[in-house]
Amino acid sequence: MAISRSQLVKELEPGLNALFGLEYSRYENQHAEIFTTETSDRAFEEEVMLSGFASAPTKQEGAGVVFDTAGETFTARYNHETIALAFAITEEAIEDNLYDRLAARYTRALARSMSNTKQVKAANVLNQAQFTAVTGGDGVPLISSAHPLATGGTFSNVLAVAADLNETSLEQSLIDIAGFVDERGLRIATQGRKMIIPKELQFTAERLMKTPQRTGTADNDINAIASMGMVPEGYSVNNFLTDTDSFFLMTDVPNGMKHFVRSPIKTAIEGDFDTGNVRFKARERYSFGFSDPRAIFGNGNLPTS
Repeated sequence: MAISRSQLVKELEPGLNALFGLEYSRYENQHAEIFTTETSDRAFEEEVMLSGFASAPTKQEGAGVVFDTAGETFTARYNHETIALAFAITEEAIEDNLYDRLAARYTRALARSMSNTKQVKAANVLNQAQFTAVTGGDGVPLISSAHPLATGGTFSNVLAVAADLNETSLEQSLIDIAGFVDERGLRIATQGRKMIIPKELQFTAERLMKTPQRTGTADNDINAIASMGMVPEGYSVNNFLTDTDSFFLMTDVPNGMKHFVRSPIKTAIEGDFDTGNVRFKARERYSFGFSDPRAIFGNGNLPTS
């Protein structure tokens, strides 16, 4: 349905001082703090996790060398979605000079709607990170204590006991990240690099990561997290996270959180011959997801459904 003069009656009145409601700022590109963006030229993308070799054994004198095999362990799939929205302005509204005054405002509102959808979809990868029905290529949720290994064992990217953000839980998260293993159970050098938090935890995070002394104590102990530079990229607030006491640590493991762009945002304007209306459209295709779950660590406070 097109925007008509009856919906904009005040705009036709003389002496109108201001229009409001479409000029709000927007939270934009917060997904870039979490996801690595890549381009795609097909309907979906797949990434295959490969297992390396086991720890090399000692070769006895005169004995033959041991041969090992490597292979594929699981495949992560990214299915692109098409996101689109449009609006129209009637020919009569254009004739009565509403086009010039409103088109730019509604175009900005359209951009804000498209941006909001993208940020919600990106954040939902984290909001649903412990949903039992939302699994990755390895068959378990993004945040899980039971990610399967090629050896038959498992590894965890979640605190053993769910905990709110504090000095103890953050330190334990960093310790657990440093203990990550690869698909064959070999230790890998991994560290936390950035914390992702909801807006409710920004003040707690600021105190934990930037004060020179430990928080909440009269002792003269240093803040070890800050002095050791344990989370070098600090923290980032994501305003689309829905759980107020969950936090995430992004690690330096590559090929983890991915954002594929199949078709970047495009806008179009066209006139309709029959009605004379002018129509505005925005459209883009993309996907959000994850390949290697070692790229992120959670505190375990998320809902499971």
